[in-house]
Amino acid sequence: MEAQIKRLIKSSKRVIKDCSLKNGAIVAANSSKSYFPKEAKNYKFVWPRDAAYTCIAANILGIKIQEKFFKWCMKAESWKRTGLFYEKYYVNGKKVFNHLQPDQTGSVLIALFDFYKNNKTDAKKFAMLIKKSANGLCAIWGKDHFKKVTQDLWEERLCFPDLKENFSYSLAICSKGLACANELMPNKRWIKTSNEMKKILLKNFKNYFYRSSGILNDKRIDTSLLGLVWPSEIVKAGDKVIKNTIKLIERDIVRDYGVYRYENDEYDGWMYKKKTHRKKGAGYWPLLNFWMAIYYAEKKDMKNTLKYYKKVIDDLGNKKFIPEQIFKNKIQVSVSPLCWSHAMFVMASKKLGYI
Repeated sequence: MEAQIKRLIKSSKRVIKDCSLKNGAIVAANSSKSYFPKEAKNYKFVWPRDAAYTCIAANILGIKIQEKFFKWCMKAESWKRTGLFYEKYYVNGKKVFNHLQPDQTGSVLIALFDFYKNNKTDAKKFAMLIKKSANGLCAIWGKDHFKKVTQDLWEERLCFPDLKENFSYSLAICSKGLACANELMPNKRWIKTSNEMKKILLKNFKNYFYRSSGILNDKRIDTSLLGLVWPSEIVKAGDKVIKNTIKLIERDIVRDYGVYRYENDEYDGWMYKKKTHRKKGAGYWPLLNFWMAIYYAEKKDMKNTLKYYKKVIDDLGNKKFIPEQIFKNKIQVSVSPLCWSHAMFVMASKKLGYI
């Protein structure tokens, strides 16, 4: 297994560099490369969330792409006006859609803190990025809910301000992002808003965490709830409510240690003549396996950490690229490599001491 891990660390460096373009954009997958499967969906777009996780992984590997990306962020469409990042962008910074996902902005703030936490003086180079992004989140927050319609990270559901709804993952990441901004440049408004978000999130859940809460609740679960432990650190891995949540995830979403996004997920990233999503049923997501491994590492449960981590390593065999999804059959074709998958592999490997 160690030989394969070393191979994947080497390929992760290549994938991260291939996805980091000259203008600072970090794409989810560089589909212009010859190794990218022709039947998979084009992912040569910038999701700030994916890019933020990639920046953190690159920092572990000693790859310096972060400042170029932060400069790119400041040129993204609508950011100067709102301080917010939307669903995804073309590499030139133009928005693809107008869907507001507040966790994208929170994620960028987390990546900024990760890069500058040991040298906060240098963070002043991006004082405008920090200030506008943090103020942007505060501007759309209404004490207990976002004042605008927001979209979840999987781009499939919406929360509405008249129902005072919040996605759990989004709230956790935004709270953490504002706390990170405050660490770099202390600001009472940011930490106050961060604490309000955290308070609302913890207040609304008694037995387990679920997708969204408000006047109407979506009590289904999905594995993005792992984000409440890491990287948001809203709750500790041993917290009773998150432990109950993990039990439900493992009961309803995990199959043979392969971690899926949620029950009955259909998206597979497999295209018909590059025009139509086939949606013949999802595979398990390696990045979620690595996320689960990180959770169990935080819980000091190395047995389960290794089971989730090793599942992907074993299923990849001698392959050097980590896809978005792994299927039981040999018919469906996944986006591969996915930069976020490699980023989560790097972070899980760091937790396990392989890096």
